[in-house]
Amino acid sequence: MDVECPRVVCLCGSQRFQDLFGSERRRLTAQGVIVLGPEAVDGELTPSVRRALARLHLARIDLADEVRVVSEGGYVGTTTLREIAYARERGKTLSTMDPDLDL
Repeated sequence: MDVECPRVVCLCGSQRFQDLFGSERRRLTAQGVIVLGPEAVDGELTPSVRRALARLHLARIDLADEVRVVSEGGYVGTTTLREIAYARERGKTLSTMDPDLDL
């Protein structure tokens, strides 16, 4: 049985945009896209936990066909800028849902 592999999109952006992450995840999922992105975690975000989560997110980017930046008003933080650079280095397609953001 031949099954076409769905597109995989990794969402990146500031955690301040949780509502936008949720709506974009739902929109893409309804289109048959596999969506990867950061999730809220329980417990204290110690420096070592933050580093581990950052490595995990870079692995998500590695798995993705496309990296979609979730932002509003053109805001992109330093962590997201690093993720964009990482995605570019790996030849990933970049997109954004924010018309004020020029990638």
